Amino acid sequence: MPLLEVTGLRVWFPIRTPWLRRTIDYIRAVTDVSFTIEPGKTVGLVGESGSGKTTVGKAILKLVPLTAGRVVFSGTDVSSLSESEFRPWRRQMQMVFQDPFASLNPRWSVRRTLAEPLRIHFRNLTNAKITDRVADLLEKVQLKPDLMHRLPHEFSGGQRQRIGIARALAVEPKLIVCDEAVSALDVSVQAQIVNLLSDLQSQLGLAYLFISHDLAVVEHLSDYVLVMQRGEIVEQAAPERLYTSPENSYTRELLASIPTM
Repeated sequence: MPLLEVTGLRVWFPIRTPWLRRTIDYIRAVTDVSFTIEPGKTVGLVGESGSGKTTVGKAILKLVPLTAGRVVFSGTDVSSLSESEFRPWRRQMQMVFQDPFASLNPRWSVRRTLAEPLRIHFRNLTNAKITDRVADLLEKVQLKPDLMHRLPHEFSGGQRQRIGIARALAVEPKLIVCDEAVSALDVSVQAQIVNLLSDLQSQLGLAYLFISHDLAVVEHLSDYVLVMQRGEIVEQAAPERLYTSPENSYTRELLASIPTM
């Protein structure tokens, strides 16, 4: 059984008149997208800005409403659940955001940032156990535990993204949606974060939906790649086939845009 099965996903945002608020048209962000993710595997979702790939990730996590389609996670149709019914499933599906600074509360220490999901989902944990868990999470993302009392502005961009990854890991998810998780980082730091994600996948059996506009980054991490254009999947294949003999002209254009040394 696939861990995640997306079928006919459609996300259309209504355009309304300013006064009577009548719907006169729709922004067709995502149209009829279907794919699956196996446990412990990575699916790369690539496309240019505005192609709808981030909306797909948010729709899976119910951060934006679905217009049509189904999202089945571990055999359960989570797309049909109400917000209160879906809340326990949020433990299983987490997100790492693009901007490692904007996604962290600048007034919260690292300890408080990582402790918040633990308090929400593991209510029986004592403060001492939470501190131990925070220290363990920091070690998992290769940061020193004695940094837990610092604020986000005291870290580099790569370190902040490691904190974001640690926050996603806090509730022991099975799936992590990485939304342009390395695009805001320097090239050398990108490689470090990609290697970290790969190591965590091997250690914890995580599945990833890795969203990016950079085909070169996706190649190193993905078991399967989806190419998205204007809200639709225009090509999908294993990396070894997609990168050597792309069939769609848009895919060929994306590959041609990869910088060469």
